[in-house]
Amino acid sequence: MAFSDEIITWYNQHKRDLPWRHTRNPYVIWLSEVILQQTRVEQGLPYFYRFLTHYPDVISFAGAPEEEILLHWQGLGYYSRARNMHKAAKAVVAEYDGIFPKKYEDLIRLKGVGEYTAAAVASFAANEAKAVVDGNVFRVLARYFGIDEPINSSKGKKLFLGLADDLLDKVNPGLYNQAVMEFGAIQCKPKHPDCANCVLRLDCRALAERRVNQLPVKIKGKASRNRYFNYFVVTMGDRLLMNKRGTGDIWENLYELPLIETPYLMDVRELASIQEVAECFGKGADLRLVAGPVKHVLSHQNLFAQFIAIDVQDEIIGKKMKWNYVFMKDLGTLAKPKLIYSFLEEYMVE
Repeated sequence: MAFSDEIITWYNQHKRDLPWRHTRNPYVIWLSEVILQQTRVEQGLPYFYRFLTHYPDVISFAGAPEEEILLHWQGLGYYSRARNMHKAAKAVVAEYDGIFPKKYEDLIRLKGVGEYTAAAVASFAANEAKAVVDGNVFRVLARYFGIDEPINSSKGKKLFLGLADDLLDKVNPGLYNQAVMEFGAIQCKPKHPDCANCVLRLDCRALAERRVNQLPVKIKGKASRNRYFNYFVVTMGDRLLMNKRGTGDIWENLYELPLIETPYLMDVRELASIQEVAECFGKGADLRLVAGPVKHVLSHQNLFAQFIAIDVQDEIIGKKMKWNYVFMKDLGTLAKPKLIYSFLEEYMVE
């Protein structure tokens, strides 16, 4: 039996019952694909339902304020993807009269839609013969064919894309794409794949050569840089001092606590002595460590954050830094990075 036939037969017996598999609506499929690039299915489902409930079509999505989109996205990370989704939705309304495109050549023009997403939506919604190659597909192909060319090298990408096109079931491309992605997600998993019960085990090169755990190969990226964030917890009655981040750095336009970044991790005694803290909160400020340091990993950045309580009597404190007091009861309406959201959820009342 051919590779694609084996995969499809397996899929029909083992596939998960997921909501986006019951529709050919390209908008719904697009929503699911972008969300699932951020997280596992189990974690992504609540986000999928949340977005679909609030924005049942692309017109309602496009018409929503960006801050609202970011709030619903909160916790998924890579907030630029949510912004790109918003821009893509606006483009669909402006250029396609609110009808979400199904063709690959139209989809690839939308903001934030790359080759993988365009191929997925086009094949699932319109059965267009476009092969999808995501992390799951890279893994399945690398192991089955014993390919040790790095998947993130130019040569490797070209090789895998060509192989994926050759293997694509041209009659049922959408079904095959779903099948090979699902196979990688629940059978040929990154760690502890179930090789003993795999339908491809007899012809799998990686299994025969005992290289399952070595494939696929990926070139390591540049080393991450470390950053040290000192967040200040400043309350005034039933209000909390908050900061809205600007542009040009991580978490654009999201809300956080007042922040002073330092070149290395300082304890509260040393922190109290630096000029910036004195300028913001006065000399001899009484700092108390509430939580941290905690490590928060981003792409190419490791954040080491600590949360420091400080008592102030002056409501004007922080105004020159463009910090503003927010009522505790309204914190839940602000889009925040997961680091801040998690701290507030554990230590403060939202």
